[in-house]
Amino acid sequence: MNNLRDVVVDIPKRRLTVFTGVSGSGKSSLVFGTIAAESRRMIDETYSAFVQGFLPPLARPDVDVLEGLTPAIVVDQERMGSDPRSTVGTATDVNALLRILFSRFGRPSAGPPQAYSFNVASISGSGAVTFERGGTTVKEKRSFTVTGGACPRCEGTGRVDDIDPAQLYDASKSLSEGPFTIPGFSADGWYGRIYAGSGFFDPDKPIRDYTERELHDLLHREPTKVKVEGINLTYEGLLPRIRKSMLSKDVSALQPHVRAFVERAVTSTTCPACEGTRLSEAARSSRIGAVSIADACAMQISDLAGWVRELDEPSAAPLLASLQRTLDSFVEIGLGYLSLDRPTGTLSGGEAQRAKVVRHLGSALTDVTYVFDEPTTGLHPHDVRRVDDLLLRLRDKGNTVLVVEHEPEVVAIADHVVDLGPGAGSAGGTVCFEGTVDGLRASGTATGRHLDDRPVLKASVREPTGWLPVRGARSHNLRDVDVDVPLGVLVAVTGVAGSGKSSLVHGSIAGREGVVSIDQSPIRGSRRSNPATYSGLLDPVRKAFAKANGVSASLFSANSEGACPACGGAGVVQSDLVVVTGAAATCEECEGRRFRASVLEHRLGGRDISEVLAMPVGEALGFFGAGEARTPAARAVLERLADVGLGYLTLGQPLTTLSGGERQRLKLAAQLGRPGGTYVLDEPTAGLHPADVEQLLALLDRLVDSGTSVVVVEHHQAVVAHADWVLDLGPGAGRDGGRVVFEGTPADLAAARSTLTGEHLAAALGG
Repeated sequence: MNNLRDVVVDIPKRRLTVFTGVSGSGKSSLVFGTIAAESRRMIDETYSAFVQGFLPPLARPDVDVLEGLTPAIVVDQERMGSDPRSTVGTATDVNALLRILFSRFGRPSAGPPQAYSFNVASISGSGAVTFERGGTTVKEKRSFTVTGGACPRCEGTGRVDDIDPAQLYDASKSLSEGPFTIPGFSADGWYGRIYAGSGFFDPDKPIRDYTERELHDLLHREPTKVKVEGINLTYEGLLPRIRKSMLSKDVSALQPHVRAFVERAVTSTTCPACEGTRLSEAARSSRIGAVSIADACAMQISDLAGWVRELDEPSAAPLLASLQRTLDSFVEIGLGYLSLDRPTGTLSGGEAQRAKVVRHLGSALTDVTYVFDEPTTGLHPHDVRRVDDLLLRLRDKGNTVLVVEHEPEVVAIADHVVDLGPGAGSAGGTVCFEGTVDGLRASGTATGRHLDDRPVLKASVREPTGWLPVRGARSHNLRDVDVDVPLGVLVAVTGVAGSGKSSLVHGSIAGREGVVSIDQSPIRGSRRSNPATYSGLLDPVRKAFAKANGVSASLFSANSEGACPACGGAGVVQSDLVVVTGAAATCEECEGRRFRASVLEHRLGGRDISEVLAMPVGEALGFFGAGEARTPAARAVLERLADVGLGYLTLGQPLTTLSGGERQRLKLAAQLGRPGGTYVLDEPTAGLHPADVEQLLALLDRLVDSGTSVVVVEHHQAVVAHADWVLDLGPGAGRDGGRVVFEGTPADLAAARSTLTGEHLAAALGG
């Protein structure tokens, strides 16, 4: 699979096996792309062909033999769904238990469990129904009522959106002149033609001259059938149409130009009716003691666990025990600072992964394979021990635990280690070592050499060239924080998970003029996306080919004119086999090169476009740096890719085949090209091997030395030790955090040992 080269490996069952190796060495290809993928595919094959038709198609991994496979449960770092109705409580089923509890013991009772759910609206209806009884037609009057818990004002979202009509159109223009400033509402587009041809308005009359009735029809009219240009269509006012097409979706998932419009035209405020709790008056009024279900969901989970423990309801003992066990699991794995009403879209990748684990801790299943993807991502060294305990608990229940990880503290508890490498990409894909942790230390591999690395303080730190003031920061759990962030230096923002680091950086620093923010949001890409398209490299390359050959640049795009007609520029032909998983075969016409034969006749520096896309970044640097193919714009992008350690990637490699660490660094390389005086990086070491961290530190040093200020939110002790200035938040998480507990140099932080970060840094330095 991917870059694996005829790998043969034996993995012990009911043991904890850690897979190590530099980023891109093939760890994910072996664990997720082969073992977990084949386990899931074989489980899917046990369903009927009808059911399989509703499941995502899974191709058979490229492997000869897989023996002794058990059902695999993958606990990855994919962000939880960011649907506005999804919260920590709904995603982990804790809310379902609370709803049952309040429906039984809440006073006054709001009704059945669904009466406490903000995802169920209260509705009622009545009417006549006709049916056959005993050979005669009978009519009866029927009525129904559904009692839900959703706030009727905000429909259970907790927020109300107000749209500014002035941002929707230019009132000085008529409909025939194209007045709308809404994406997709041009005068010659369908929406523009529907409004102009609806018959409700004079198309040549400026909107500012509309009567009150006409303005109401333009903005608020309910769906109405109209005939436009001989076609039956539905007319709807601007405001309800925008709410359905744009505001019903997660804003972060919208296209950039649509998102910019929504942010400009829409103001979102807490619902005044339910005060953001999402619940109806009846659900909020029902209480157990002095606590409503809204109060319970707003509590810090560690506090909620204490409240549940004090409840004395013998008739609900099994329910309370299950609820208590789940809440205690949150606290055990370091998420006790969250609340159940926290939207899942605001969780980091590490928080989302640990929240998923909560569902498995109480499972009665044994002898299954749990697969973890870097479970320590986003964790302070203080919290890593909790993850170690969690992995060992799962193993001790009789399960096989497979972990892809770089953190030495996790590697140290492994029963078995598989180290892949020796390098990345085409230089990796082989098993360099397999055995015990002590054997890995003595093996001489890249992982073995770095396993006992200690961070090193710099001999001297840079002096700030200025200060960026933050005053009265209150985002999330921050407590009126006042702090001055130094400029012209490398600043590390540290603290335990949930202490307020991201709230401070993204809420008070990112978004300012001249600040470029590089967060952990995932790269979204299909098989057609690759490093060349994502980084912007393909544009100067296509122009260089077009100029050298005197043809259109669009010929050199596999998504445009130059695409192979047989496969549409995909390079493979998909076959739908209906009752079994579809198969993908290399296109016979273009032989997987994705372009028309006539396009491949055009050359630059003796290479056609498919040969250029097959080059690794390192080779392409030399190709575009001199000679006939010299292209400064392309070379600048390639240098950024090489700087972040992606010199081994081929330019045309599909993004779907990149590991998490590779995607993070690709995003970093793309953003580094943006002009800005300050870069804000959110855990740039995520997914990086210790050998790769050294290269990242060298890149950050070059950025700072060139006059750029760099602020990193980071737990990695090598980065903290290498910083010029540290802002440490805490002292704890959630309500126990939100304060700056230290600001100064890393040496002073380690010497003071006044915070958890300082203690762990001092221990890592050997002090």
